Amino acid sequence: MKTVIQRVKSASVTVDGQLISQIAKGILVFAAIGKDDTPKEAESMASKVLKMKFWDDDEGGRWKKSVTDIEGEVLCVSQFTLYASTKKGNKPDFHKSAPAQKGKELYDHFISNVRKQYQEDRVKDGVFQAMMDVGIVNDGPVGVDFRCIDEAVTIEIETNPPEWKDPTGMASGKAQKPEDGDTLKGHVHKRFEMPASLLD
Repeated sequence: MKTVIQRVKSASVTVDGQLISQIAKGILVFAAIGKDDTPKEAESMASKVLKMKFWDDDEGGRWKKSVTDIEGEVLCVSQFTLYASTKKGNKPDFHKSAPAQKGKELYDHFISNVRKQYQEDRVKDGVFQAMMDVGIVNDGPVGVDFRCIDEAVTIEIETNPPEWKDPTGMASGKAQKPEDGDTLKGHVHKRFEMPASLLD
């Protein structure tokens, strides 16, 4: 399962000109179900979304408080396009996304768990598979430093992120020779050896 979460001052969902849901200060959660997801992923993501630290504390500590800590609100919106693949050509491919029926069942399970783990009246929803207009007033960092110059706080979470294999061993501090077939972010790395005589 994959989510993109934005810290907001307010957010709303409108369908066919009718206001469906709206929240004040809190988080907007775009959620997508993967084809291999199970209820376990939905439950894990619900917990992660609520525990993620998005706000500073009263003493100025950065990233110390979650949406539950500030008693904020949560607006969840289904968004299968988060699983789009653009590896080939210019047309997005959604083969990693769950089929509609499975997607709806697990999305419903996800939002049910968010409500169960928090306060039901503080968790709002969109309309699954509807053409939704989402209104957002982002809540960005106060002040600017070299690490954080965006106007909005946006974080992506994935329950089963692609495995990253470091072909050099540099990440672990143990450099090693990469073997044929070692991968880095989905790319295949080959080792080519040149005869020493060609270097003279």
